Amino acid sequence: MGVADLADYPWDAVAPYADRARRHPDGIVDLSIGSPVDPTPAIVAAALADATDAHAYPQTAGTPALREAIAEWYHRRRGVPGLSAENVLPTVGSKELVALLPLLLGIGPGDAVVHPRAAYPTYEVGARLVGAEAVASDDPNQWPSHARLIWINSPGNPDGRVLSTAELRDAVTRAREIGAVLASDECYAELGWDAPWDTQPVPSVLDSRVVGDDLAGVLSVYSLSKQSNLAGYRAAFLAGDPTLVERLLTGRKHLGLIPPAPVQRAMTVALGDDEHVAAQRALYSRRRAVLKPAIEAAGFTIDRSEGGLYLWATEGRDAWESVGRLAELGILVGPGHFYGTHYPDHVRFSLTATDERIAAAAARLAG
Repeated sequence: MGVADLADYPWDAVAPYADRARRHPDGIVDLSIGSPVDPTPAIVAAALADATDAHAYPQTAGTPALREAIAEWYHRRRGVPGLSAENVLPTVGSKELVALLPLLLGIGPGDAVVHPRAAYPTYEVGARLVGAEAVASDDPNQWPSHARLIWINSPGNPDGRVLSTAELRDAVTRAREIGAVLASDECYAELGWDAPWDTQPVPSVLDSRVVGDDLAGVLSVYSLSKQSNLAGYRAAFLAGDPTLVERLLTGRKHLGLIPPAPVQRAMTVALGDDEHVAAQRALYSRRRAVLKPAIEAAGFTIDRSEGGLYLWATEGRDAWESVGRLAELGILVGPGHFYGTHYPDHVRFSLTATDERIAAAAARLAG
């Protein structure tokens, strides 16, 4: 199949509920899509501006400074030392990588792409794009032998699930048994909330406790959209098995998938500054502390959600009914139907709204 054969974009179905929410006297509180609302850090914006004399083609592999910054970030923030330029690769945001990774890996009909049961829909899109089977499963023991790519996501979107080192190790072991590439989407890794992730880092699939001293067949994917408010920059990267990285680099050169030179400079600066990341984490922590008890008091049960930018909740009815009820309060959320077939009674609340809008949502939920 091709791109033209994909179904309608699912978020279009939310439009009528958004219209209803906008009619609230105090306006809409949009908690549906996790798009950052806080300013891009000044030091990052300044780096972008300083690099606007970008007359030459940028490097698909990334500048040496950027590749060094990515490797150093993995050491400093993720507990993964020893990476070099051959282990890392910048991407044009993470969504294009998720969608195109099956294509770049040569996956096709007869192969399977595994993704979580509660899943970012682009994992399935990537499988369908190349005619592969999309399999939703969280249990490595159930991953089929014809799987050639396995996506895991920690902290998860939408469910905020954080995988322990033992769970990551089981995933790596099974992927290697069946000869599949294991790609770990770790875009929310700086946002661990519940114990033990409130005091210790969310583990990476590249951690030596997970892979030992061998990165073969394993990739970590990360985005600066959330931790640095760079969603509009399309700034992300991957790291891991150097053989896979080289293969992906070749394909990306042919396709022209190159982060613009000013964005590469901005990424380099963002990766070297932890202060703005801590400040943003504190903002989300405060918003979560306001919104979570309000959701629970309104009759929802929050499942998982120990990390990430979302609260994954159910009130025991079909998600569209919950979306409609919340829209009457001027609150817009995402229905669980968008994240697979396994959670039709869940909705996703995003923390990406201003303090004032989060407070407004909490007040409305309180009645």
